[in-house]
Amino acid sequence: MWKLSSASDWLDRLNQSRHAMLWLFIASMLETLLIPIPIEVILIPWMLRHPERRWRVAAVALAGNLTAALLGFYLGAYALAAWGDGLISFFGGQQAFEAFQQRFSEQGFLAIMLIGIVPIPFQSAMLVAGASGYPVGLFLLAALVGRGVRYFGLAALVALVEDQAMALWQRYSRPLGVIGLTLTGVWLWQAFIA
Repeated sequence: MWKLSSASDWLDRLNQSRHAMLWLFIASMLETLLIPIPIEVILIPWMLRHPERRWRVAAVALAGNLTAALLGFYLGAYALAAWGDGLISFFGGQQAFEAFQQRFSEQGFLAIMLIGIVPIPFQSAMLVAGASGYPVGLFLLAALVGRGVRYFGLAALVALVEDQAMALWQRYSRPLGVIGLTLTGVWLWQAFIA
């Protein structure tokens, strides 16, 4: 069985706390808004150590992410309203901004969804979506699909391979992340800049 020594003790105490899900919700919000460290560093060992809660852990992490994403969306909209002229001229002027908005309205759902799946900080998706006037309902749906695939896919992986999940994650998360980041970057470049 996979052992984590003091981290296992910490996870056991956390899991027994009546505030465990609240702390996870807050941590997921902070990861979405501010902290560039993926929440999976908590989710994976927690799901392994307490498999009876893996689906609930995924659901709470997703709820925290979506709550923070909505806040970030409105921060992006506020930034455009408050500093729009300066931001628009900084990024190439009104014509360039309108072209970007058009591309984002056509392909934004896929971009948001992909950013939700791959290990890219989600701040970029929520701020751009808010600043570009992307429909909030579509933004939340894309975030729900992308992050849902990520968190519930992780729970399914842990359920399928149990102890091997940590070894797989440690071995392949970085190369898969680099590949996903590269592919998403190429796609975003072609879709919105080229």
